[in-house]
Amino acid sequence: MASLNIEDEDENENENENDGNHAANMKTLPTNQTPSLEWFGWTDIGRVRKNNEDAFLGLCFDAQEIHVLGKHGAASLAQYDMTFAVCDGMGGAKAGEYASQIAVSKITTLLPRAFQNTARGLDADFQDVLAELYTQVNRALMYLGWAYEECHGMQTTMSLCWFTPNWMYFGHVGDTRIYRWSAETGEFKQLTADDTHVGWLLRSGKLTDYEARTHPRRNVLQKALGGENHYVDPQVGAVGYSRGDIFLLCSDGLTEGLYEHHILDVLRVKKAGFNPAKVLVESAVKADGRDNSTAVVVRVG
Repeated sequence: MASLNIEDEDENENENENDGNHAANMKTLPTNQTPSLEWFGWTDIGRVRKNNEDAFLGLCFDAQEIHVLGKHGAASLAQYDMTFAVCDGMGGAKAGEYASQIAVSKITTLLPRAFQNTARGLDADFQDVLAELYTQVNRALMYLGWAYEECHGMQTTMSLCWFTPNWMYFGHVGDTRIYRWSAETGEFKQLTADDTHVGWLLRSGKLTDYEARTHPRRNVLQKALGGENHYVDPQVGAVGYSRGDIFLLCSDGLTEGLYEHHILDVLRVKKAGFNPAKVLVESAVKADGRDNSTAVVVRVG
């Protein structure tokens, strides 16, 4: 895997908070062509947990090279596709931590391989590519759970955004989330559906937002990767984007601490040196902090 020897402007701040994530220190790459993306990533263990079972990934790739991205940077989509993902693992001991890391490591091999196949004329629909990606992650976690006692039952959620010059393709399993704020319409929308019974009740109008946020079984998943899940059916979709749009990928630890209007207030801040992912995570930990909290913010520029 290729790497970039580029310095991150925040490398001296909370340097241990990103341990275990696929992140290399990185600053702005050339953006002389549009569209381009600017991203911010941040994670925090919270105030209660002993392990950070969240993991996030930034990746840019073409048919020849793969670059793992750091927690802040900018790059053009003229040459590379770019992928961002957030995973939230679960399981005994450190199994949840391993599960989320295995998931992001699989992304680094499977999505670039799909790009290479496309470059060779072996085209595949994005739905097939993402379905296969989720199947392979699920299979890898199941095998490790069977082979190693300490990994038995480990599972993870996974929400992923794959940016090409014209489209953002996304995949999702679990209760991590992907949001989009449209610069054109001002709409702030959750693109993914929480794979929980409480999430279904909320979408069906049988619970209010407050009732869903305080329900005792709100974190009980109906679908995840790994464990005893022999078959996985991810939510997949495609979104056309415009200049100024903002995408947020986050773990449930963030949304446990913040309401959507608080999240939107932070995302819309425009000032130099402002890291929206860091502010969101730190605000969520301050307000709640019972779970790990992770955010990846992607701006189209």
